[in-house]
Amino acid sequence: MVDSNKLTFGLDTFGDMAYDDQTQERFNYGQSLRNIIEEGKLADQVGVDVIALGEHHRSEYVISSPDTVLAALATVTENITLGTGVTILSSDDPVRVYERFATINAISNGRAQVMLGRGAFTESFPLFGHDVRNYEDLFEEKVALFNELLKDEPLTWEGHLTQSLEDVQLYPKMEKPLQVRIGVGGSPDSVIRAARYGFPIVLAVIGGNPYRFKQYIDLYKKAAAKFGMPVYPVGIHSPGVIADTDEEAKEIAWKYVKRTIDHLSEEKGMPAMTRDRFEFEVTNGSYYVGSPETVAQKMARVMSEVGLERFDLVYGGGGQLQKDRFKMIQLYGEKVIPRVKELLKVGVTSG
Repeated sequence: MVDSNKLTFGLDTFGDMAYDDQTQERFNYGQSLRNIIEEGKLADQVGVDVIALGEHHRSEYVISSPDTVLAALATVTENITLGTGVTILSSDDPVRVYERFATINAISNGRAQVMLGRGAFTESFPLFGHDVRNYEDLFEEKVALFNELLKDEPLTWEGHLTQSLEDVQLYPKMEKPLQVRIGVGGSPDSVIRAARYGFPIVLAVIGGNPYRFKQYIDLYKKAAAKFGMPVYPVGIHSPGVIADTDEEAKEIAWKYVKRTIDHLSEEKGMPAMTRDRFEFEVTNGSYYVGSPETVAQKMARVMSEVGLERFDLVYGGGGQLQKDRFKMIQLYGEKVIPRVKELLKVGVTSG
């Protein structure tokens, strides 16, 4: 049974551009970014533990520089952890990533959290001058360099796909350690790598039966023991829509989440979302869609049976009306999170 006192609940957004409640038209990029600041403020006010911002370089997403948005959020929030989901380290500079998050950590008084990942999209590779054929090798070398930088000691480093450094120190110095996570999309090698470096993992589960990911948690624990590293709580990140009723939540999800899935499926030459597949994901898969009670019951069930201590709900998929995004954040913080804790505390995970 999961200890409810050790649970962490987050909200993730890829930065989907929301729709105006009145005109039903998408907001422009500037207003979209300002709205995300308001969403982060609301999440902080209703007791959400973490907000994680995705990095994308595509027309339908507004957050290409999550650390900049997090720096802004650091000045208008008090308690919420300010993270990414994910920072695409493969196409970034580990030195600059360290410096940017050291800065956010200082501004927020230790609330910065960087989640490192390879990225599900590859637009950032040519954009920043990297060869996507080095997809794996870039991440491996840059994680190794970032891990050395975290030691906060003078560093000499011989780079191959990264720069070489000689007796380098970075600034600003951190008063509190930077929280680091590795985002894992389903690769056993990624799980083992994270365990080798002693980083906690968050599993990106965006479809299918979530219980199949228990094997990755078992692998993480075994690998950590093999490398003599601590075993940290494991998290999961999955999409959801919360509304007052199941019917309203399904209506929102079907309209907007389907739109996103269909767009990406067309790009990749895959079938569009069908109603049957959607209903499966809501009932037995990895979509958390419904009233607060429905979503809480499913979250508690999955967290208990898979062995999770962190759950990040991805909100705003496909954009959605701004009022519905605000409503979901409020319901998540005020109703879903307390209910999940209650269910796990008493061991009731269905009903």
